[in-house]
Amino acid sequence: MKILKNRPDRKSFAQMVRDRDSAQIVHYLLRLVVILIMINQLFDQNYENVFFCLLAIMLFAVPSFIETHTRIDFPPALENSILFFIFAAQILGEMRAYYVAFPFWDMMLHTANGFLAAAIGFSLVDILNQSQKGTFRLSPVFVAIVAFCFSMTIGVLWEFMEYGMDMIFATDMQKDTIIHTIRSVMLDPTSTLKVVTISNITEVTVNGVDLGLGGYLDIGLHDTIKDMFVNFVGALVFSIAGYFYVKNRKKSSFVIHFIPTLEAEKPKDDKPIASKKAKKEASKPKNRNKKRASRRVKSKIDSPKKTKESKTTKQRAVVSQQKDKKLP
Repeated sequence: MKILKNRPDRKSFAQMVRDRDSAQIVHYLLRLVVILIMINQLFDQNYENVFFCLLAIMLFAVPSFIETHTRIDFPPALENSILFFIFAAQILGEMRAYYVAFPFWDMMLHTANGFLAAAIGFSLVDILNQSQKGTFRLSPVFVAIVAFCFSMTIGVLWEFMEYGMDMIFATDMQKDTIIHTIRSVMLDPTSTLKVVTISNITEVTVNGVDLGLGGYLDIGLHDTIKDMFVNFVGALVFSIAGYFYVKNRKKSSFVIHFIPTLEAEKPKDDKPIASKKAKKEASKPKNRNKKRASRRVKSKIDSPKKTKESKTTKQRAVVSQQKDKKLP
């Protein structure tokens, strides 16, 4: 199954508008907004935000790069969702601090991530399922299970990345949570693995300094579990919808707007392209045969004329002989 294809020509913005290519228009506008923000951050000498802008621009180009260099086609709804997801995570979430201003922002993005990752995993299996060269066929249940597992794997890898960034680069991608009750066997003075509970925590002092948070600061655990749970919800929703889509193949289903497809491969000509010399050599005997045939036709046309002329000359000779005999 050939995946790569030739690179098409780039469209201008006016051509995008005429063709009503919503995905390219959204990509163009979001990239323009990010570039303007990056220029502003350069003047403010905020190089961390400049890095986030560059990362967003690079991620914006991934769907169009895949479409340009392969035969994989992203539906406009899926491509627009990916672009808005990147903008909401990198620009609004990190740079504008929406993760802190809106507590639901992180949960919303992880739910969308679970949904979109399930769509991509679903399409990978569905493309192989529909391929004539495929050696296996999966039932709708197994296609849905593969899509769900693919999405959850992406979610787990993302949490690994967040933990690695926090440990290696001293970031705070795993957002903290203020809690008022803790339970731990580390607080058991008898060291017999008894769970000790401390509830109604209203203040925490570290090195003699009150943190002023009104509770105990949990470092990343609750955030990770919440992210995994909402990723689970998004993956489950798409997997169930994908199951019914594969089972019934209804074009009216919303699922079809989020599944990448593989463009049909152009049929190849079985006849090899002949070289110029081969064409000339092949044409020579044909030309000779044509010339011979034309000569035969001409000879056939000229032969009755010659026979008529010979007959007339013979008749004239006989007449002249008869006249000579009659003369005294």
